[in-house]
Amino acid sequence: MEENLKRHITDLAARYETKAFLASDPSSFMHRVAGEANQEAMAFMASCLSYGSRKQFFPKIEYLLNASEGHADHWVRNRTFRQHIDDSDKCYYRLNTCHDIRQLLEAYSTMLNTHGSMKSFVSNTCGHRPVTGLDAVAAITSYFAAHGIRSVIPQDTKSACKRVCMFLRWMVRDNSPVDLGLWADVIDKKTLVMPLDTHVVQEAHNMGLISSRTASMSTALRLTEKMKEVFPDDPLKADFALFGLGVDDNRNALRATP
Repeated sequence: MEENLKRHITDLAARYETKAFLASDPSSFMHRVAGEANQEAMAFMASCLSYGSRKQFFPKIEYLLNASEGHADHWVRNRTFRQHIDDSDKCYYRLNTCHDIRQLLEAYSTMLNTHGSMKSFVSNTCGHRPVTGLDAVAAITSYFAAHGIRSVIPQDTKSACKRVCMFLRWMVRDNSPVDLGLWADVIDKKTLVMPLDTHVVQEAHNMGLISSRTASMSTALRLTEKMKEVFPDDPLKADFALFGLGVDDNRNALRATP
């Protein structure tokens, strides 16, 4: 990779990885609750619904936050969510019905009550340290697939698993004003997989970092390896550069490399 492009990506990452990034990002919800267990649970629920228009999915996440009164872990673990989300085919958000969300939370509750936390589940399931980012994606997708969750969590790692990868970025990356680093002792952040969405794919393609416009796991892994040329020990720092640029209203002025 050319040095000018490396500097451009580094500058963009520094520009966007700030507390100001939280204002319009779903990662903000995990910062609105106290305690690691609540932060993990709120982050997971927020990540599951983070697709489509932010104006549409933010209120759906806000509903879960308000219903749990900030005690997301207790709300899920004790299945109090049953009082707030009925088991019907009524649409909750876009492709997901109330039944889908409730079944997701039922499976998540079982995980919490069996393993204590999703962090412990991943650590126990993989059985070795450090766990890689792809190991964690596989463990999470396999668990929910085995519990009959079909529409909220990908069935396997063939797809890009964008929302799972994004959740893992939130949990693993430390020393960040955005990401929490709660799982930093279990997963090495240099093994995380880039969360691919249309913004990231578009900007990465525009910069010549990838040739494919398909958001697949193979593309995500190739882009992650490319980003290690810029941030060898923390490739997902580049997620801020690519995603931030993709949604920035001033992106046209920032897009050209020096």
